[in-house]
Amino acid sequence: MRASVLQVLAAVPERPHRLRVDASGVAIELEWPPAAGAAPAPEPASGPVTSTVAEPDGPAGYQVCAPSVGTFYRAPEPGAAPFVQVGDAVTPGQQVGIIEAMKLMLPINADRAGLVTHVLKQDSESVQYGEPLFILDAA
Repeated sequence: MRASVLQVLAAVPERPHRLRVDASGVAIELEWPPAAGAAPAPEPASGPVTSTVAEPDGPAGYQVCAPSVGTFYRAPEPGAAPFVQVGDAVTPGQQVGIIEAMKLMLPINADRAGLVTHVLKQDSESVQYGEPLFILDAA
């Protein structure tokens, strides 16, 4: 059922406000609160979540954000080199990390070119949807 719910969420163009799934007597109901200080419009659910403005007290640059809640991994497997490090140039579509969500490995891809100036989360750290992971400067 988990895989089916994730597939449904990945297939819709916008994050729903509420989702309820009933199957074989098991029900899952999810509800997302509207973003603070923003209109209640839903956010995209597929692809990387990105923003061009960093937090007011955070580093300036283009943010590559978490596409899902889960555990963030900087490398493809334990002991391997990270996908990217500070100073690396990235291209659009290049994988920069992984989020494990409900036993699924979701790739995190850069959606624009740039140089990695900051890595904001540590390997194996829990992250929230839309949370900044990397800061890029224009290449």
